[in-house]
Amino acid sequence: MLIAGFPAGAWATNCYLVAPAAGEECVIIDPGHQAAQGVEEAIRKHRLKPVAVVLTHGHIDHVASVVPVCGAHDVPAWIHPADRYMMSDPEKALGRSIGMPLMGELTVGEPDDVKELADGTVLKLAGLEFFVAHAPGHTKGSVTFRMPGTADVPQVFFSGDLLFAGSIGRTDLPGGDMAEMLDSLARVCLPLDDSTVVLAGHGPQTTIGQERATNPYLRQVAAGLGADTDDAPRRGM
Repeated sequence: MLIAGFPAGAWATNCYLVAPAAGEECVIIDPGHQAAQGVEEAIRKHRLKPVAVVLTHGHIDHVASVVPVCGAHDVPAWIHPADRYMMSDPEKALGRSIGMPLMGELTVGEPDDVKELADGTVLKLAGLEFFVAHAPGHTKGSVTFRMPGTADVPQVFFSGDLLFAGSIGRTDLPGGDMAEMLDSLARVCLPLDDSTVVLAGHGPQTTIGQERATNPYLRQVAAGLGADTDDAPRRGM
């Protein structure tokens, strides 16, 4: 399996291209702010053919390049229905007034083909399987994508802004909810094998085992103590 990832834009949001191998079809995950050029460079470098864009949630730092990327390759975008409005109304998603500047001129709106994600579904795209889990807390429509592993290759977990290396997503923006975040961490993350590779929306790669041992939020959720820790950081837009 080929996974090409890079941080893009003002928020250093990780965008990923996933394919069975170089020269084959691929899925693009979270083409955010200023990600279009990086996407095209990865496509050329690995000789890939995009078949879909899938989105972990609707914040502008994860969806700002959806329209140009989908348009350039005539592919659909998949998003949870609770976050779909954010593609056309990013100010509302961030608690801003309409008309306030948001990182200059951005192309907002929906691509021509939008498909909606649902909890528990399996997307079969580019010869790969993506297991979808609804994981609200950062936003109402946040989801994660899990790709099962093999005897030789660990499973991969695209966590979006649910779980980061040493941190979790912020919950203070519209649609954020700490109780839902804790439930999502317990329900979606804790059951995963320690060997599961976590590719988050921001920051470096980690594993579930590493986060189970060191992440202050995941440790407290696992212990049933909640996560009201003042000195534990949170990330995401």
